[in-house]
Amino acid sequence: MTALPASADHGERRDDRRQVVISDVQYDSPGRDDHSNRSLNREWVDITNTGRRAVNLDGWTLSDRDGNTYTFDRFRLDGRSTVRVHTGWGRDTRTDVYQDLSDYVWDDRSDRATLANHRGRVVDSTSWGGRGHHHHHRR
Repeated sequence: MTALPASADHGERRDDRRQVVISDVQYDSPGRDDHSNRSLNREWVDITNTGRRAVNLDGWTLSDRDGNTYTFDRFRLDGRSTVRVHTGWGRDTRTDVYQDLSDYVWDDRSDRATLANHRGRVVDSTSWGGRGHHHHHRR
């Protein structure tokens, strides 16, 4: 039995990079922006693994245009599944993780969400505002 290179476990194979995408963004929390934890957690980004194999997201980052960055810690995203990254506080599960922030991250008018792997290579990004909603898959 041959050991796989360590990079394979981090989703470094080309097909793995292609299969993890930003699938949805709720950048404008519904209701009043009252900075309550409930309101903060209604602002979120969905990251979806469209492939069949699990991908290790340990060290991957989700950031906005201003440089606010969330780093995944020991998180494995199963094949054909989605994790929702909430802005506020909560207990991380396999389907929901929390940035534990007390202020909104995503600008309602114009911003960009960027997903990068543990080496800082951009995997996917999506932006809104200005000239509408733009999705940029890195291939």
